[in-house]
Amino acid sequence: MAKTQTKNAPVGDFDIVAVGQGGRLQYEAVLLAASLKAKAPSFQGTLYIAEPQPGPLWTRDPSMRGDIKGALEELGAMILPFENTAFGESYPHGNKIEALCAMPEGRNFLFLDTDTLIVGDLGTLDTDFRRPAASMRRTGTWPEEELYWPGYTAVWKSLYDKFGLEFDSTLDLSQPDEYWERYLYFNAGWVTGHDAPAFGARWRDWAVDIRDNHPEELVLQSFDPWLDQIALPLVIHSFGGGRPGDDLAGLDGDLTCHYRMLPLLYAREGDAVVEALAEVAAPNKVKKWLKQYDPFKRMIYQERGLKVRDLFDQNDLPPRERQIRNTIKREGFWMR
Repeated sequence: MAKTQTKNAPVGDFDIVAVGQGGRLQYEAVLLAASLKAKAPSFQGTLYIAEPQPGPLWTRDPSMRGDIKGALEELGAMILPFENTAFGESYPHGNKIEALCAMPEGRNFLFLDTDTLIVGDLGTLDTDFRRPAASMRRTGTWPEEELYWPGYTAVWKSLYDKFGLEFDSTLDLSQPDEYWERYLYFNAGWVTGHDAPAFGARWRDWAVDIRDNHPEELVLQSFDPWLDQIALPLVIHSFGGGRPGDDLAGLDGDLTCHYRMLPLLYAREGDAVVEALAEVAAPNKVKKWLKQYDPFKRMIYQERGLKVRDLFDQNDLPPRERQIRNTIKREGFWMR
């Protein structure tokens, strides 16, 4: 079980962890680290960029370039090597789970997907990390409705029963029965908690168990890429957590932006986010690295992103992300 948090821990006394590896994520990690340094002067913890190491679960070396690791360290990050024991190349989303297992014990933590921009002073985040939570900026991606499936309640309850967890208190009774938002479900783009190794070990073990020994109610369901988000509500509930409260509103708000891909940032985020991105990316020591990644080079420095932005009214966006993507693709501006 998670260790007890020290009472009255000062605001900002938590660590951040994100996954960096060769390819796109290492450049996103540079942007994340630069934005934390520029926008969060009161942050007191350590930014860990967790790096998967070569091993039998990878056919290619997943580690970052040495010079980029040096750049991350110059920006204040600590490189955290970790070994994959459960997932690896077959399920890279599992890196976030195994990265938590490599973190220091007994500390408050905030996991962030690497494609996150810090837009405000994240060090002011004041929450009870003993009550874990995760992002509600999600859609009803899982479970998937099938012709002969047993329904949302049966699917989710079978998982809570599997791990000996109470189910009814997780329901949002303001939502209709058999509607996806009634059930505890998160986007794993950010996760808060205490004692990352304890949290990560349970998340890893339960995700593997769901993958390999799932209840019969899940027989029609796909686990890739949703496995991390299937297990996450169970783990959060088991540690006494749940849906985030107002104390976490700054995540996916005025403190962080999980942009996912730069064309989507320019298309749908507020002016403050676009301005923060321009500010963070402007210094030459940051530009030197970001320009090496073609989507960043074109979107930020050649201002293709501003052309994307002009395609949309940010106060009246298309209701579905697919429509936004299709518009950008049709104009020839899509990059990832």
